[in-house]
Amino acid sequence: MSKIVSIGTAVPDYCHSQDDILDFMQRVYAPDEVNRRKLKFLYRQGGIQTRYSVIPDYSLPAAEWKFYPPSENLEPFPSLEKRMQWFRQYAGGLSQKAIENCLKKIKAQPISHLITVSCTGLSAPGLDIELLELLQLPVTTHRTAINFMGCYAAIQAMKLADAFCKADKDAVVLIVCTELCTLHFQKEATPDNITSSMLFADGAAALLVSADEELDGLTIDHFYASVSSKGKADMAWEISSSGFLMTLSGYIPDLIEEDFATLVENALRAAGLNKNQVTHWCIHPGGKKILEAVHTSLGFINGQLQPSYSILKSFGNMSSPTVLFVLEQIMNNMDSQQQSRIFGAAFGPGLSMETFILSK
Repeated sequence: MSKIVSIGTAVPDYCHSQDDILDFMQRVYAPDEVNRRKLKFLYRQGGIQTRYSVIPDYSLPAAEWKFYPPSENLEPFPSLEKRMQWFRQYAGGLSQKAIENCLKKIKAQPISHLITVSCTGLSAPGLDIELLELLQLPVTTHRTAINFMGCYAAIQAMKLADAFCKADKDAVVLIVCTELCTLHFQKEATPDNITSSMLFADGAAALLVSADEELDGLTIDHFYASVSSKGKADMAWEISSSGFLMTLSGYIPDLIEEDFATLVENALRAAGLNKNQVTHWCIHPGGKKILEAVHTSLGFINGQLQPSYSILKSFGNMSSPTVLFVLEQIMNNMDSQQQSRIFGAAFGPGLSMETFILSK
């Protein structure tokens, strides 16, 4: 048996209102009046109020930009090398902040395993080695890196942590998901780029998983996963010389609405449960339309997805940490005297759909 005993989250210093980001995008995309109105409508209807970034530029006049060149066409456009340089500069500190927020909530635990998760920055030696030094962990700490799996990668990390704890009764596993999505802005006004610029943000979340059954926390009960192959081309994440490129089709909410109820039914059946036994729903807020698709698919009527909408409004889509931000909010608001069961889900390239079930 393994338990989630603590969660901590962190965001970069720069908080940008959605209106400020819209102004930046309109300046860069330079749309005509019709497309300007369309862009404004998309931003206002997206369910996001603020987002965080390691880049200050999105709320500053061009003369004060730090990441982008202060030219009308953003040339010379930031290279992949520059984006990775910024990731190396900021990811470690942001990860450490999330980890400290996680560990300060509980009595000190000796970390046996470290799992790092990211799809927005890659290097070797990487974030795992940097965190060994920043956290002063033993050099013998078991390290695992989960890279390039997208928004559902936190659940993959939870699966690994659960396996480590089941194999070793003394295991204490620290997971940290860190994404700097805003480093990968693309200036061409394609539908994929416009959608990405409207949704994604930076953030980090840390999770401590222990094999100690005496600790208070959420017991990890079950995992279930599926791939909707008909959506394979609708969500993708690829590396280019000018950064990472996102494909995010408008058909994704339709695919989720069509398939999600069956996924939930199968996951619950595999765990010997039914939908009425779930007290909390921890759904990755990939976007407002995705949450609406889940809401429709499951026939919700009583605000079951409010934590997901709340995180989307305040933080946007931060890729892998986002579902843990939702889980933290659920944990903070749970009645400690009541039995609870959490069903969680996140989506990623493929179209992959991953779920987990936790209980208290």
